[in-house]
Amino acid sequence: MKIRILSLMLLGLALQAMPSVAQERLPEYLQAEKFTREKLNTMLFSTKVDPHWFPTGNDFWFEYKTSEGTSWYVVDPDARRKTPLFDRDELASQLTEIVHDPFEARHLPIQNLKVKEDGRTFTFEVTSSQDKKPKKDDKKKANTPEKEVFYFSYDYPTRKLTLLTEEAKEPKRLDWASVSPDGQTVVYAKDCNLYRMSIADYRKAQKDEKDSTIVEIQLTKDGSEHFGYGIPYSILNTDTLCNGKRRGVWGYWSPDSKHFVTVVTDERKVKDLWVINSTASPRPTLETYRYQMPGEMDAPEDHLYIFDMTTNTRKEIRTAAWKNQTLMLENRPYQMKERDAEFIPDVWQGDNNRFFLTRSSRDLHRIDVCTYTIGQDSIVPIVKERMNTYQETRPIQVFNGGKEFIQWSERDGWAHLYLYDDQGNLKNRITKGPWHVERVVKVDPATRTIYFTANGREANENPYYEHLYKVNADGSGLKRLTEGEYFHETDMDDDARFIVDNYSRVNTVPNAVLIDRNGNKVMDLQESDFSQLFAAGYQFPELFTVKAADGVTDLYGVMYKPYNFDSTKVYPIVDYVYPGPQVEAVYYPFTRMSVRTDRLAQAGFIVISVGQRGGHPSRSKWYHNYGYGNMRDYPLADHKAAVEQLAARYKYIDIDRVGIHGHSGGGFMSTAAILQYPDFYKAAVSCAGNHDNRIYNRWWSETHHGVKEEITEKGDTTFVYKIATNPEIAKQLKGHLMLVHGDIDNNVHPANTIRVVDALIRANKRFEMLILPGQRHGFGDMDEYFYWRMVDFFSRWLNGKAEDSVDIPRR
Repeated sequence: MKIRILSLMLLGLALQAMPSVAQERLPEYLQAEKFTREKLNTMLFSTKVDPHWFPTGNDFWFEYKTSEGTSWYVVDPDARRKTPLFDRDELASQLTEIVHDPFEARHLPIQNLKVKEDGRTFTFEVTSSQDKKPKKDDKKKANTPEKEVFYFSYDYPTRKLTLLTEEAKEPKRLDWASVSPDGQTVVYAKDCNLYRMSIADYRKAQKDEKDSTIVEIQLTKDGSEHFGYGIPYSILNTDTLCNGKRRGVWGYWSPDSKHFVTVVTDERKVKDLWVINSTASPRPTLETYRYQMPGEMDAPEDHLYIFDMTTNTRKEIRTAAWKNQTLMLENRPYQMKERDAEFIPDVWQGDNNRFFLTRSSRDLHRIDVCTYTIGQDSIVPIVKERMNTYQETRPIQVFNGGKEFIQWSERDGWAHLYLYDDQGNLKNRITKGPWHVERVVKVDPATRTIYFTANGREANENPYYEHLYKVNADGSGLKRLTEGEYFHETDMDDDARFIVDNYSRVNTVPNAVLIDRNGNKVMDLQESDFSQLFAAGYQFPELFTVKAADGVTDLYGVMYKPYNFDSTKVYPIVDYVYPGPQVEAVYYPFTRMSVRTDRLAQAGFIVISVGQRGGHPSRSKWYHNYGYGNMRDYPLADHKAAVEQLAARYKYIDIDRVGIHGHSGGGFMSTAAILQYPDFYKAAVSCAGNHDNRIYNRWWSETHHGVKEEITEKGDTTFVYKIATNPEIAKQLKGHLMLVHGDIDNNVHPANTIRVVDALIRANKRFEMLILPGQRHGFGDMDEYFYWRMVDFFSRWLNGKAEDSVDIPRR
């Protein structure tokens, strides 16, 4: 007996010493692996026509990739003709002979393609596999070789290809330069002050920024680190602002190039915030940035300056109306033909002597449309908007030589357009009704026609589908230009004659057509190639509608299923959430597979995204402002109600296995949901959440929650702020929670998650936390790793099984 016992003990020890048997792969993981990011990049390519309009005329070119490679086309709308820009086989042959790298028609490495002013000559670049041969006077280190780049011009009508010398290439754009409309003057910042130089000196800088013959004119001398020009969002402890480096400066030119206006923000009293990049080399770096939190009185203060470029002088314009107000300059819309131009001037909205701007109170209950006229001391308010909740704005559209302008306003509970004269007198409403105007696309002053996008006007249609409309300035002649129950994304030429209409839904193949200004179809342009995606088993998600928790409000959502869906099985459901209020988690035009929705579904889940009262702004002002004053809890009841309705509607949804997931505001919301409904949600993955809005930025928190302006006995203005947070209710956790954050997130600071962690630990709760090093608010190149950790988490706690091998599945 002793011998037998000893033998069994030895056998047990031997078994422990043996390597463990590899875990059998789970079918859900194998299904998910079919759609990794790298694989998806080989299944679906272009989904939109992105027009590059010619500098003259109405022609445009576009690039489109399918499973047959990339093609380039020129479209002549008047002739209703789409023509290949290149003979790809011939071009591949020519490039092979010149570059000495083998090229093939379906894999042409064309970069930086542009059309010249003549509308027939194109230029582009091709990078060789060989290193560039250094010149004798090349100052670059030999251990950092560059690949040789070949520069070409191509005559479209004759199909003639010409190799250009490096000297003939297009000069590089210097991102610090703001070039005047007449192309003669460049404005920029250096050492926190404003400077100017001539275009001739800018050309020197393009060749060598350290050229000692460059003449710089210093326009200011009082700029400082936190109250100056060209101040970046953040700086590292290894950097300095006063190092002679030129930086870009925000501002707008007068159309005649004689004046330049800018808003300079005094942040000297605003407190610092920091993140540490632990993976920086050779030492961790400290990143510092100014960051005002809700309720803090040490606020940034905007100052408006105008520069006279004929005398190189500056004048500060009086703007004061409210404490901690903000100013926003209005700019003239960019022209489509300018897109590929070397210089795209930033021009103010107005005429040579007058520009428009908006002034907003800190609580956003008061917004003024203002103007400033050269020579005056103060801005003049001409339209005043008032509301008991926060207000939004859209760009002012000035036309008729500056004598009229169009304002977007939600003053009657819906977003609409209003026509004013230049003194702020209302001439007439332009649009009206229970629907939402999103933005003005173009104003045609010759015909006094306004083209705009809008939602919710069409009966019995999803209110999130966006259409293009036109209307006369007097409000007559309203007409829809885009057809079909789709989300339409439109691009219009500068002459308001032709429109590229990209249309799709989450459950259709994206398509693009060309229409004219009356909505008549001119020609088909392109349909996306889904052949390889469908061959891999891809299936479109499904649209659904449910009622909000009030039983009245319609909520619109999208359901994602595994592509090997079995209707006889019962699946857990995961709700992907984002509270808004500036946008919801639901996407209505077609979007590529995402780690958050359809890719997550492939791991064995029903995944939904659905809106909620207080979410998307493209509905009524009431809908949008529903959550005002209750940021933590306002969206939760609607999502619970939506899941319950879907589970009652579909037997394949298990109401006892509900998960929730979100990022940023969705991270905040998903944690709040599992804490407020601890018996309903069984698992939550919360990413980069602003869990404690007392330490999130002032704009978000005060705008969407509200801040109360109070006057003290001494007459001082103060701002009172109070909001419920997730750490306050951490003790209510019953389910399984995973918190994820990037460690250098300088938008939602990691302290938001750490405060939840602190509260959970002190409440003796088990949870999981994943810190992604070197990642900001988005998870960058660690997004794929995060995906598999999320799959593991939901699989373990909702499906009862997960792979536990040390290796994450291959990408």
